[in-house]
Amino acid sequence: MSTKRTRLAIVLAALLAITSFGCGEDPDKPLLVPATGKVTFEGKGLTAGSITFFPDRDAEYQKDAPTSLLQLDGSFTMKTFPFGDGVAPGKYKVCLSPALAGGIKRPDYADIKKTPWEVEISDTGKTDIELEAK
Repeated sequence: MSTKRTRLAIVLAALLAITSFGCGEDPDKPLLVPATGKVTFEGKGLTAGSITFFPDRDAEYQKDAPTSLLQLDGSFTMKTFPFGDGVAPGKYKVCLSPALAGGIKRPDYADIKKTPWEVEISDTGKTDIELEAK
């Protein structure tokens, strides 16, 4: 085999090894179930910000706080980074982004210790979450 072919074979083998390395299932990935809903304020969909689910201290999965941008109608679809759509089943405290909570003059909704919102997500998910800022 010529030197060029040997080098090419080594480069191709290295590329194959690198690309196949990331194909396995991440052992830290939690079970993710759907979590969708809508946030309203004064009867209208709240937008121009985000929502975060902070796992309860007793939750089985603590590594990530799922988030979602609020859509124009106030709807959201929670995502757990870096795994994708959904959240791990369990109880969560729910917060708005600080800028959004401040914009509606409800700063407590951005503070995990003061937010009145809590949700519990079952093993099958929850797709009808209604959160109204008062």
